[in-house]
Amino acid sequence: MLNEFKAFIARGNVMDLAVGVIIGAAFNKIVESVVNDLVMPIVGALTGGGFDFSNYFIALSSNVTATSLAAAREQGAVFAYGNFITVLINFLILAWIIFLMIKGVNRMRTSLEKEKEAGAAEPAPPPEDVLLLTEIRDLLKSRPAV
Repeated sequence: MLNEFKAFIARGNVMDLAVGVIIGAAFNKIVESVVNDLVMPIVGALTGGGFDFSNYFIALSSNVTATSLAAAREQGAVFAYGNFITVLINFLILAWIIFLMIKGVNRMRTSLEKEKEAGAAEPAPPPEDVLLLTEIRDLLKSRPAV
C-alpha cells in the first residue's frame, strides 16, 4: 500500500494540483487586497461615506443593542450578512479575472493554431535536383520504346 501511495503522489497530476492550490491561495490574498484596499474605498466614496460591510448585521434577539458586529455577537444572536457581501464581491472579482485570463489563453491558443495551419498549408517546394530528376523521368517515359 505504501508503494501505491508513493506512485500516486509521484504522478504529475497530483503535483500540478498542489501547485495550483498554492498559487490559488496566494491569488486569493491578491483578490482580497484588491477588494479591501481598492474597490471598497471607491464604493465608499461613491456612496457618500465609507461602507464597512463587515459590521452589517441584523439582530435576532431583542438583547442586541450594539452597533459593531463583535459587540453584538457578545450580546446575542445576530444574522451577520456583511462578511457575506465582502466574500461575494471577492468571488465576483476573482471570477472576472479568471474569465479574462481564460479568454486571453483561448485567444492565444487560437492564434497559435492559425499559425500552424498557415505553415502546414504551404508545403516547401522540392529541391532543384529532385525537379531535374522528375523532368528526366518524364522525358524517358515519353520516348518511344526501342
